[in-house]
Amino acid sequence: MAKLIALYKKPADAAAFDRYYVATHAPLAKKIPGLHSFQVSTGGVATPAGDSPFHQIAILGFDSKQALLDGLGTPEGKATVADLANFAQAGVDVLIFDSKDA
Repeated sequence: MAKLIALYKKPADAAAFDRYYVATHAPLAKKIPGLHSFQVSTGGVATPAGDSPFHQIAILGFDSKQALLDGLGTPEGKATVADLANFAQAGVDVLIFDSKDA
């Protein structure tokens, strides 16, 4: 199994970010071929020490790292990546990795 984690930094207008994410970005991401799970954080993102620099975290699951990379290379994947510039002006860190149950 492979994961893509998007760590969205706190935007200037959180309400506008949330509206756009739900109405536009998430529906785009859900069309990426090979995607089998899509989770987003709710209620804020914290660390054990308190606040964090992140507004939201998205976790996308694929069967393999290659399936993830292949999905990102499709028109749907490219559209999703290109859409980040439309709402994630505060920045987003994207991590891609294989995973297994421990």
